[in-house]
Amino acid sequence: MHRLRFASRFKITLALGISLVTSGCATYGIIDNSSQTSSDGQQNYSMLDYNSGHKGRDDVTVIMSFSGGGSRAAALSYGVLQALRDTPLELEGQQHSLLSEVDMISSVSGGSFTAAYYGLHGERIFSDFEDDFLRRDYVTEWVYGVLSPLLWFSNRGRTDIATGIYEQRLFRGATFADLQQRQDAPFIVINASDLGAGIRFSFIQEYFDLLCSNIADYPIARAVTASSAVPVMLNPVVLKNHKGCLNPIQNYLRELNEEDIAEAKLSPHLHDTITAMRSYAAKDERQYIHLVDGGITDNLGLMAFYEMVEIGGGIEKFLTRLGAQPSKHLVVISVNASTKPQYDIEQSNKIPDIEPTIGAVTDTQLHRYNAATISLMRRTIDRWGHELSSSGQQVKPYFIEISFDGVQQEQRRGFINQIPTSLSLNKEQADTLIHVGSELLRYDPVFKQLLEDLQQPSSNQD
Repeated sequence: MHRLRFASRFKITLALGISLVTSGCATYGIIDNSSQTSSDGQQNYSMLDYNSGHKGRDDVTVIMSFSGGGSRAAALSYGVLQALRDTPLELEGQQHSLLSEVDMISSVSGGSFTAAYYGLHGERIFSDFEDDFLRRDYVTEWVYGVLSPLLWFSNRGRTDIATGIYEQRLFRGATFADLQQRQDAPFIVINASDLGAGIRFSFIQEYFDLLCSNIADYPIARAVTASSAVPVMLNPVVLKNHKGCLNPIQNYLRELNEEDIAEAKLSPHLHDTITAMRSYAAKDERQYIHLVDGGITDNLGLMAFYEMVEIGGGIEKFLTRLGAQPSKHLVVISVNASTKPQYDIEQSNKIPDIEPTIGAVTDTQLHRYNAATISLMRRTIDRWGHELSSSGQQVKPYFIEISFDGVQQEQRRGFINQIPTSLSLNKEQADTLIHVGSELLRYDPVFKQLLEDLQQPSSNQD
């Protein structure tokens, strides 16, 4: 019933969107990114200026990625955060949680709601996030906003309605300067897709430098909207590609010798990414950057981490910029909320409608790309562990994949796989997803091995 209800809403809003487009009423993206002629002396939300202020153990580095999948992804990643909070570690005779050891979270689409909220509010997420987001029907709120006659006679788009709702309910005026001020927070990387270049765009100062722009005063709500802006249903979020600046990031890309990046020789993906990033220098040709759902270019959030490391000069340099010294345990936790729904098209020889056809095609592409990404990361993290070990200590890598494939009960797994990708969950769905997220991490064999290794006496030695 819930799935049918969402399908009806989708058809209504899609029809409305098409009617608005064909009515001749032009819609323009609001420009919120200010110009910046120089990055010197700026304390913006960048890896170079970031200082987590972690006071935990120095022998473990934890990187997390939150996938797309609407509220389903937000609830699953929230459950994983709960499990990390409830996992105690001992430091100098005192207990603290493994959650405090997280150095970075890379997110796309639905996962960006959880990542951004945690980045801003820390452990307050466990008292407020369920009421602020997981227990709300954002689909209905957005539909009411889109149906308002006031929208028909303005140049505001459907995306502006979504941003306004997230601003009011979740982020309340917060900007990236607020993320910068939280000294005990992990580095949050919210990712969208650059529609023109066909690559990932990350909301950090390094990417804004390419646009001669300042991220400090950019609204968190608009970044999360960009990360989750499903094409057609939502308009792209637009950034101005400003002129008149010179900064280290632009110089680095211009002078970068791809022959020095070993992986670029083997990976057309990295080569294409570097070429596309250089294209931001073409200010006249690329005056405005249109951003849509981050899941289009990286539905797991893992490729953002991979590209940052490889293009930035390797894992050791990356960790140094992040303020995390190479440690004995390198942990990557991938929270993957993609589902494998059962489509009714296999119950009949009737030619399927366009919606289930698009859904099946999208799911096939998504799962194949996710599988390739997971395979790449498993190989790469082993290589990174070897590279870090050469600096004088043995580094053990851990890749922890949290996905619904790990749900053992067939009935529960079937129930979860039928939860649609939307920003609306009923109580049973939300409760199940939160519990499953926590349970999947706690019982993951690699996670258990990590906890066992962290208890070894050698782990507490400098």
